[in-house]
Amino acid sequence: MDHGAMKQGAADPAGSDHSTMDHSSMDHSGMDGSNMDHSGMDHASMGHQAGASQDLPATAEPHEPIPVVTPADRAAAFPDLDAHVMHGESINSYWSLDRLEAWDADEDGTGMAWEAKAWVGSDLNRLWLRSEGERVGGSTESGDVEVLYGRAIAPWWDAVAGVRHDFGFDGGPSRTYAALGVIGLAPYKFEVEATAYVGESGQVGLGAEAEYEMLFTNRLIGQWLIEGEAWSKDDPAVGIGSGLSKVEAGFRLRYEFHRQFAPYVGVVWERAYGGTADFRRAESGDVDDTRIVAGVRIWF
Repeated sequence: MDHGAMKQGAADPAGSDHSTMDHSSMDHSGMDGSNMDHSGMDHASMGHQAGASQDLPATAEPHEPIPVVTPADRAAAFPDLDAHVMHGESINSYWSLDRLEAWDADEDGTGMAWEAKAWVGSDLNRLWLRSEGERVGGSTESGDVEVLYGRAIAPWWDAVAGVRHDFGFDGGPSRTYAALGVIGLAPYKFEVEATAYVGESGQVGLGAEAEYEMLFTNRLIGQWLIEGEAWSKDDPAVGIGSGLSKVEAGFRLRYEFHRQFAPYVGVVWERAYGGTADFRRAESGDVDDTRIVAGVRIWF
């Protein structure tokens, strides 16, 4: 090659002239793969011998040994679980005054209603307490309390059994029923309660309630509610007629200043049906009622 004809000034910062160099005297044998001496190389160690691509024997040591598992590794992989996570026998409790509200009852004065529920026990076995009632014009029109044993039967569902007692007010008779039902969280986060009641003289009733909560913000929450009752026989002494007795539906908007304390306002619609409506008409009572309510929700 005639390097003298090549212009290398741009590549050589010193601008040196290589045209007078005698490249024939340079030994390029080390750069020519055909002249390299491979006689001293151990090709067996390079894995070219027959069978080198096969797996190692089972007794061979791994090329990168797996570190020995330490107690710290086990602790990180399997953290200690408390009794609540393991469905243990630790005793927990929940107490809720879900509704404590008032409204203007026109000529009857001020009305007030409450609904409370609580449970005490473990994740599998619980004692449930429920109560609800109404007062209008300074007198209590209805009120009951239920004491139930609950057993977890499926994720988010409890079966309950116990006793319900309806108090007699204004000289009216009281009633006691055996109760059997379920409490749980249905798909799409509907909170559901359904209970069957068996009372004296073969009286059978069914009560059902469903709630759904909408989060407008983390603190502003709307609660939809619908509930109803049906009975198998007339009971004029307590104003109950056979068939569908009453249906109540409402919407309450609450603001949680604290998760355990939330005032609310709402609208509630109630209607009596069948024999129950006839008993109310006979007493000059309202069969259909819509009211604006204000109240507070508390739990601990």
